[in-house]
Parts: sequence; structure tokens; C-alpha cells
Amino acid sequence: MSFQAPKGVPEYFPPRSATFLAVRAAFAAAAQNAGYSYIEVPVFEDTELFARGVGESTDVVTKEMYTFADRGGRSVTLRPEFTAGVMRSTLEHGLHHGQLPVKLWTTGPAFRYERPQAGRYRQLQQFNVEAIGTEDPAVDAETIAVAWSGYQALGLTQVRLLLNTLGCKQCRPAYRAALQDFLRGLDLDEATRARIEINPLRVLDDKRPEVRAQVENAPLITDHLCASCKAHHDRVRALLEDLGVPWEDAPRLVRGLDYYTRTTYEFDHPLLGAQSGIGGGGRYDGLSEDIGGPPLPGIGFAVGVDRIILAVEAENLSQEAPARVAVYGVPLGEEAARRMFRLVNELRAAGVPADMAFDGKGLKGAMKGADRSGAAYAVILGERDIAAGTAQVKNLASGEQDAVPLAEIVTTLKERLTP
Repeated sequence: MSFQAPKGVPEYFPPRSATFLAVRAAFAAAAQNAGYSYIEVPVFEDTELFARGVGESTDVVTKEMYTFADRGGRSVTLRPEFTAGVMRSTLEHGLHHGQLPVKLWTTGPAFRYERPQAGRYRQLQQFNVEAIGTEDPAVDAETIAVAWSGYQALGLTQVRLLLNTLGCKQCRPAYRAALQDFLRGLDLDEATRARIEINPLRVLDDKRPEVRAQVENAPLITDHLCASCKAHHDRVRALLEDLGVPWEDAPRLVRGLDYYTRTTYEFDHPLLGAQSGIGGGGRYDGLSEDIGGPPLPGIGFAVGVDRIILAVEAENLSQEAPARVAVYGVPLGEEAARRMFRLVNELRAAGVPADMAFDGKGLKGAMKGADRSGAAYAVILGERDIAAGTAQVKNLASGEQDAVPLAEIVTTLKERLTP
């Protein structure tokens, strides 16, 4: 075959897909336990939503978006992230007119055109949590705690939480001016110098070593916070301490999207090398207004499922694929295959995962299939069994086998499979 998966698009198939499902399930359970409800948003949106919401000066918008004209001539973009779409959906459907905060979670693929490498993909899998409609620092701490619970449920022990604040519209202008004055004195390329005038925080987010070395002594936002932002940040840190969630101050941490304000954080895993960020988030109090909505504060996070899988594997915590079925049918002969097909579906209807051998396999080949399936029991049915109205039920672990009336197979197996 000459076809291959597109470049930069990871695929998850057995047995590794078990870890993929375990990662999503761990974060979904943590979100649901904290009262977050599921939301499904489109894979593509109006391009302007991301330009205005994410920020026209960001690398995401200027370099990484998959943007195209649809057949109606409209410019649409495959989502590079979830938050702008979740906020759009919240406003469009009036969720903010009900109980606040609106607490939502979602998961699925996002798309960014990047140079593929380990942990950096063009189709990336994310899990998102958003809390919209409150400025309470306790909700900031809650989103962090939800993510932390997900990592803990997977058994990860080397996750680091890096925490910062980016101030607000009252205190950031003074910091912006101080940062611009500092950056203008550096030896930077033309594109980066242009970014200084548009959004100087983006320069601090530059991953190039030569740029990072030059901004090492840049002014810190924490030295320019207004009293309200300082109190908010102190409260978040105190609440995390109360919860026993360890954090490290990261005064130079800047997330890569323009909508972030105040609380900003990132989860880091040191075993992953250059792509060590496995999740992050922060407050986006101006996003609603940026896309034409009313003032509506919010905070949330996105974790990278792909990178978390790499972290799980780096710590040797990969999930074992669960047994596909509990019972495997072994029919011997055409009439037995027809009767077994009905029996297997009766087991499934009763909540017992079941499969069977196909293609008229003989006993030896069919029993190999039973062993590979991971089933606890095999049900063997031949012509003599049908005549006697029974089937042979074999415990695949002990090898013990006994005849069970066909009418009692489902009940018997359910009893034997009950712990």
C-alpha cells in the first residue's frame, strides 16, 4: 500500500491506544467530579474568531493556522485551540445567563502547522476545562487542582507546576512600556522588533536560545502589579498551598496566546526534553469583549494528551490494554456457528463483552483466538453439544471445563464473572 498518515499526525492503535483512553478518562473524571459539564464545539470556525480571540500577533495566527476558503468563499480555520470556540458557543447559546460560573470541559483534536517533532504535532489532541463568568481566585485554584488531579490519577510523579500572573488592563500598560524600553535595546531580528511594538509579551515567549538569553534580565510583571492583581495572585497561591498542590514561581512565564490576564500557569515534565510542557492555562478576562461579547471573565486550561502519553511512557506507567472480551465463542460446524452467533449477542445484551471465532476455524485455531482475546471463558459448541442441549464452558486460566445447559449459559457466565 502506498498511503501513509499525513506528516505530523500521530495515530494511536492497540496496545498504545489504551494509554490514550486512560489519559482522557483521567481528566474527564477530574473535571466531572468538580461539576464541569461536557461541551462539543466545531472543528472549524470563522477565521476572524481566532484572529480576534487568540491574537493577530501570535505565532498561532501568523504562522500556524490551517485557513482556507470554503465553497461559499468564507474564510474558515481548523481550530488551533478550544477556548475561543467555547467562549463563542457560551455567548451564542446564552449559557452565561444561567448559573455562573459556566463550567465546561471538552476534548478532541486541534490543528497547527508546525515542524513535526516528538511531542509537537500538526494534529494535536487536547483536553480543555473552562470556567466562565467569575473573577474569584478560588476558581483559578480549582482549575489547577482539576488538572493536578488528572496527572495524579495517571500516577505521574515528576510534574511541575509553574505559576505566574500577567496583571490586568490597569497595571499592564506600565509594565508594557518598561518591557518595550528594555527590548528595544536588544540585538533582535526585524520580525521580532516589530513584535515589540505590537505585543512585547510575545518576545518573552520566544523559544529561540539566542532570544531567551537576551531577555534573561527583562523587567518582571510581578514588580508592576496593581494592588488588586497582587492580592489575587497571593490568594491563588495560598489556596494551592491549602490544597497541597506544589507550585513554583515563574515570573517570566508567558503563555503563547494574547487573551491571557492575571493567573497564568504551565505544567512541565522534565523527562520530555525540549517539549516539556504538558499542559497550561490561565485567566482570559477580556476574551469575551475581544470577540464582541459583554464583559465576562474566565479561566481555563488545556492539557496536551499526546505529550502526557509521552510522560506516562517516560515514567513507565503505560496502561495495559484491557481484555477485549470476557467470553469467546468457539463454534464447530455451520449449525453451531449460527447458534453461537445468537448466544454471543445474548451475552452482549446482558452486559457481558463477548466475541467468537469466524470463518469456520477448527478447534485449535479458534482456541488460539480465545487466548488472544483475553477472555476469561471460552464457550465451545459442537454438533454433539447441540444435540445434548449444552455447551462446554472452559475457564481459560485454570483449564477447567464443564457442560452447561444452553438455556443457562448467560446466567452461569454472569455469575462466574461476578467478583
